[in-house]
Amino acid sequence: MSVVQNFTEQMVGNIEKVIIGKRETIDLAVVGLLCQGHLLIEDVPGVGKTMLARSLARSLGCTFSRIQFTPDMLPSDVTGVSIFNQVSREFEFRPGPIMAQIVLADEINRATPKTQAALLEAMEERQITVDGATRPLPRPFLVLATQNPIEYEGTFPLPEAQVDRFLMRLRLGYPATLDEVRVLERQQYRHPFEDLQQIASLEELLQAQEAVKDIFVSPALKRYIVELNHQTRQHAEVYLGASPRGSLSLYRTSQARAAMSGRDYVLPDDIKYLAVSTLAHRVILGPGARLRDLTAEQVVDEILRSVPVPGGDPAAGMQPD
Repeated sequence: MSVVQNFTEQMVGNIEKVIIGKRETIDLAVVGLLCQGHLLIEDVPGVGKTMLARSLARSLGCTFSRIQFTPDMLPSDVTGVSIFNQVSREFEFRPGPIMAQIVLADEINRATPKTQAALLEAMEERQITVDGATRPLPRPFLVLATQNPIEYEGTFPLPEAQVDRFLMRLRLGYPATLDEVRVLERQQYRHPFEDLQQIASLEELLQAQEAVKDIFVSPALKRYIVELNHQTRQHAEVYLGASPRGSLSLYRTSQARAAMSGRDYVLPDDIKYLAVSTLAHRVILGPGARLRDLTAEQVVDEILRSVPVPGGDPAAGMQPD
């Protein structure tokens, strides 16, 4: 798994030149990239959400676009529109900002449900349909959506079908004191993003994405993943648990983390490390839990403590070289 490990070390090291003191979040963002999954970044303004997306794109040499969602935005503002060319007497498609390899959907919860729905096909099917014509999106294709968890005025909560399409939900959080001092020092004369270079090719990314799929997951760990997901549906404080897409997300991300660690098999620690990021945003709590200020993250943590971790050798059953 040296291919994935080398790719990851280069990516994380490059992004850390811009995003300081957030190694864990950067690791999770690279996990999403390796799994070809979309990321929901929920955090307060000014902590580096936009810069994280731009740094990912520049590190890979990918095309990048930013969509600033507002209540008056139309679906065609996202997907594009067909315009009649009076010279050629034909309709021409003018692509929207969704036709990029890495898309930052900024403040996605400010868009109306109709505009939010325009992202559903793009995120799941990796294609868009405009005026009856279906157009594939570029590869790789990654959506990083942001939303402010504090300000709710003038926002439209994401529907369950939309939230479920995000592989993981991440948070950057405020930097530590010393890290914030380093931010000031690095930006004294110019922003470090201006000096950021491409360090990997798209071919290397696609090769790493394919290599992740070969990571071995034992039958016992597959059952462990499914049991964790099932427990979110049976928990007394949960109104709606995680869908089977949650199991698949936890499975794929565990493979990616194992590969990033240089292993060709998944450990229970990989699953436990990623459970909150992949399952919590899919869990809808009941009214009683919200009154007690119980969070979905706390519910998933409780499930992790209650479900027995399978024993034995995680690498057992692998075919010998």
